[in-house]
Amino acid sequence: MRHSDVNEWGRSEKMRTLARALYDPMYRNWFRVEWDGLEKIPQGGALLVANHAGAIPSDAPAIMHGIETELNRPVYGLADNFFRKVPVVGTYWNRLGGLPAHPDNAYRLLREQDQLVLVFPEGTKGPAKTYAERYKLRRFGRGGFVEIAMRAGVPVIPIALVGAEESMPIMVRLPSVAKAFGLPYVPVTANMLLAGPLGAVAYFPAKFKIKVLDPVHFDVPPDLERYSRSKIMDESEAIRDTIQAALYEMLRNRRSVWFG
Repeated sequence: MRHSDVNEWGRSEKMRTLARALYDPMYRNWFRVEWDGLEKIPQGGALLVANHAGAIPSDAPAIMHGIETELNRPVYGLADNFFRKVPVVGTYWNRLGGLPAHPDNAYRLLREQDQLVLVFPEGTKGPAKTYAERYKLRRFGRGGFVEIAMRAGVPVIPIALVGAEESMPIMVRLPSVAKAFGLPYVPVTANMLLAGPLGAVAYFPAKFKIKVLDPVHFDVPPDLERYSRSKIMDESEAIRDTIQAALYEMLRNRRSVWFG
């Protein structure tokens, strides 16, 4: 039976409230999340675009929790449809504000409801990176997120996050096992090597620093039938380069993985 607090997207405010209460100690005491530039997130709709990492990504909940608690605004996270197929996980992700990464979902949230939508253009290639590949951004696909922002008439807000790579670093991948089970990747993490089975779900206490970069506005009208493919790709690459440069700067200024 559908509860009265579950909205049209499947998000439950009761579940979000419970999740915030349970996650807040980890957010504040384990990851010790530190923000820079939260004031750059506008009042209306905006597409938040961030780097993505960790065998079980720890960046999405940190970003969503921080914005919801600091700015008192809901954030809808778009994820690969793979998560929707996982029993229990898919339902809970939906109740907590997660949606399939479909352009129509993003457009309605941004254009019609002025919401904040979080996307990770690296897709599953981001969390699948090994420790040797840390903080080297993968391609941002075909720039679909840029086209969505153009159609919806909203800015893209780039976000750079340091710390997630070390919270659950992948030492090696097992591609044959992943293929056998139809999974995007099967990792062996440092957490698993140190803590055994518990390490499969336990994060290291890496210090998280999250930097909100300057909004990117597109000088095109919304709701056009088509947008220039070359402009979309150029804007996508420029945003990727901006986040990559911010990550390198943050890493240069970081004194310690654990203390920031």
